[in-house]
Parts: sequence; C-alpha cells; structure tokens
Amino acid sequence: MKRYELFIDGKWCAPSSNEWFETIEPYSGQAWAEIPRATKADADHAVEAAHRAFLSPEWADMSAARRGALLRKLADLVEANADHLGRIEQRDNGKLIAEVSGQVRNVAGWFHYYAGLADKVAGSVVPMPRPDVFNYTKYEPLGVVVAITPWNSPLALNSWKMAPALAAGNTIVIKPSEFTSASLLEFAMLAEEAGFPKGVVNVVTGFGADVGDALVRHPKTAKIAFTGGEIGGRAVNEAAASDFKKVTLELGGKSPNIVFDDADMDQAVRGAVAGIFAATGQTCMAGSRLLLQDSIHDKFIERLVLLAKSARIGDPSKMETEVGPVATRPQFEKILRMIEMAKAEGARCILGGHALSGEGYGQGQFVAPTIFVDVTNEMKIAQQEVFGPVLSIIRFKDEDDAIRIANDVVFGLAAGVWTQNLHRALYCVDRIRAGTVWVNNYRSTSFATPFGGYKRSGLGREGGVEAIKEYLQVKSVWITTKPDRKNPFALG
Repeated sequence: MKRYELFIDGKWCAPSSNEWFETIEPYSGQAWAEIPRATKADADHAVEAAHRAFLSPEWADMSAARRGALLRKLADLVEANADHLGRIEQRDNGKLIAEVSGQVRNVAGWFHYYAGLADKVAGSVVPMPRPDVFNYTKYEPLGVVVAITPWNSPLALNSWKMAPALAAGNTIVIKPSEFTSASLLEFAMLAEEAGFPKGVVNVVTGFGADVGDALVRHPKTAKIAFTGGEIGGRAVNEAAASDFKKVTLELGGKSPNIVFDDADMDQAVRGAVAGIFAATGQTCMAGSRLLLQDSIHDKFIERLVLLAKSARIGDPSKMETEVGPVATRPQFEKILRMIEMAKAEGARCILGGHALSGEGYGQGQFVAPTIFVDVTNEMKIAQQEVFGPVLSIIRFKDEDDAIRIANDVVFGLAAGVWTQNLHRALYCVDRIRAGTVWVNNYRSTSFATPFGGYKRSGLGREGGVEAIKEYLQVKSVWITTKPDRKNPFALG
C-alpha cells in the first residue's frame, strides 16, 4: 500500500500528527493508499511557506513571461503523465477511465491557456480632465491562494484554480477532499519537476475541521477558491468574510434541461442522458431536472428510458463502461435516501430507484440510473441537489412556463435549451437565471470561457480571461507632471 506525504515549501514531509488514513477505491471497496492526516500546524506551515515564496525575489521578481514558461512546462508534464494521473484519479474516486483520461488531458489545456495569458494582463492609461496629471492602472497578485477541491473531479477542478492563480503571480496551498487526495499529491510531483520555486505550490491533505478551517482563517491567506456543496461554501464565505478575504465559490446546482416540441428529439434524448447519467450524476452542472413540453412528453420519455436502460454499468476501469460507482459511501447512502424521499412525495419511479449489487458491481456502491415522472417543481427532489444518477421529469406548456419552472430554485449554475427555433432559444437564454446556458448541447466546458453560478450556486467565475482577474487586484497610479502651486488645503 502506497503511503503519501505532504508537499510543503518544496519538500515532502510527514504530517505533524504522524498519522495517516486510508483512501478507499469505490469499485472494490478496498483501501489502496495512505493519505497524511495534516493538522493546523501543517496548515500554518504551508501558508507561511507560500507567503515567504510570494515575497521572495525568486517569485515576486519573476517576469510574467517566465511564469508562463513554468506553467507551460507543467502542462507538458501533465500531458506526458496523463495516463498515470488518470489511473490514480479513476482508482480514487471511481470516475470512468473513458472520461477521466480526456479530463486529465484537458487539465494540460488549462495550464497551456493560462501560460499564454500570463504576460497579457494589461492595465490602462486613463484620460484625466487635468493636463498636469498622468493616471494609469496596473494589476497585481493577491498573495497566498487556498484552493479547496471536491472529490468528484480533483485534478480538473484544481486546474481551474491553480492555473489562473499562478499565472497572476500568486502562490497556492491546495487542500484536496479527504476522499480523493492521491491524484493531487501525484500532481504536486509534476509541479516540483517543472521547477516552481519552493513554497509556490503546496499540498496539504486531511479533514476540513483539522486543515480546511485553519487554511481559510490564516491571517496571511488572501484568497479562497472553493468548489463543493452549499453548506461548505457558506462556511468558507463566512470565515473568509471576517478577515475580508476574497473568495471564489463554485457550489451546487439543480439545473433545468429544457426540451421544446421542435427539438431534434434524438439529439435531445442523448443530451438528457449525458446531462444526468454521465459521471454517475456526480457533477455540479448535472441536468437533474428535465423539463418536457406537453406535446412531446410521453414520446420523449419512451425514447429516454430505452436509451438509459442500455447504459453499461460496472467496473470504471474498463473503457466500455458508461456508468460507474458512486464515489463515496456517505454520498451513496444520501442518494438512496433522496430516492425514497421522492417516492414518498408522490413522484413515480419508472426506471431504477435502487442500489445495484452482485457480480460486476464490485462491493456494491452503485445506484441504478433512476428516472422520476409526475414530478412537480415544489417537491424536494426537484429543489435539492442529489448529486447522483437521479432524473426528475417536469412538464411545461410554453416558453414562459418553462422559464418560470427553470428559475424557481435557489440555484443558478447551468441550464440547457433544446430547440431549432433561434428566436425561442435566445428568448430563453436571456431569461434563464444561470451562469451557463447550453443550446442543443449539454455539459460543454472550456478553459477559454467563464463558468460559475447565479444565486446560491456561487460567487465569481472560473475559466477565461475573467478568471485571472479573480486572482488580481487593480492599483490606480497618479503622477503629477508639473509642480502644484495651488492652495494645499484645497482638493485637487
């Protein structure tokens, strides 16, 4: 069994507790590695190291172009080691190898993108109404960034934070989920190999109460970038607010996937299935509410169930598998509780609705792809995030009815619209309260465009030019071009 160490200040070290905990493979249920259980002392050590690195000439005086070169080297190392990283992450969180392989290669794309952007952040000269004053703005890094990542996609969601943070000139302390820390510890080995100065990249593993809270509250932490659930996000935001730290929060969703009667039905059925059953529904952007127009409701469901039934469920390490296990035992149990809650509410289950066990399902941490009909938007199953392969189908009459239902949740992360009518598509895009709206596709993402939510789905954006500005602060500079002969007590 492999035993990992913490990566702090350019060194691999044992946790101050001298304790490790096992990480479990979701498919087999077997422990396969030991993760260091860090303490507040380790968290403090990491932040102090990152703060020293931020102020050190080796990093602070490094040109933006050189920072970009380091990020580019890291991206190349990720590409060269993509298969290894993918296998580690797949083993740790049960994600399909077919998905995680592409996802890891996309991680390299994020670092390449921000490597190119690092030396292109420009301030501006601001025209002044006075002839004797010159004003310009410049962007400067914030300092120490703490990146807290969830268990569903640790490598990908870390890159959404780390790449723009380092491109902007910050240093970083990464805190992975205690359920899925191995891939980010492996990733730190590549950051070390890339040649970042010591202390610029740090990885501290453990539990939220031991480590996460200490990282967020440390007085030398300048920014928190968090992906996770609403409860955790609120706790991070409240703790950060006490010291006026900046935050980026990418939280939950209850995203509507809206299908109109003029949609390409085959395309929409595939999009509905991919929107909820891909990644076993364990994605914040999952299209967990399928809104169907009355006139196609029954016909669409018939095709949907047929396709969902064909899903190949089983060992996530096999390329042909399409639905894998739930990543953690607590999440598996939560999904089953929510399925029973939906049945008690009066939603009718027409597919799945139970756990899977037996040959081909490992130690049994599988939930069958589940579809509920006769769902109303007031039901808890339509309002609360399940984070599993559970789809709620809701009828609607027309555009305004669909938009009303779509917006009638506390979340606003994403939405899908399926129609061949351009006017209808744009009408919905303009009125849906969500940070991302897909038209005739679902779950598309890119490093080149911002991603984030409205309402309780979060604060700030990840991706695109907007993301690097989340890790910068602007300074306004005033220069007098001739001596001031005015009354010193008067305003300029």
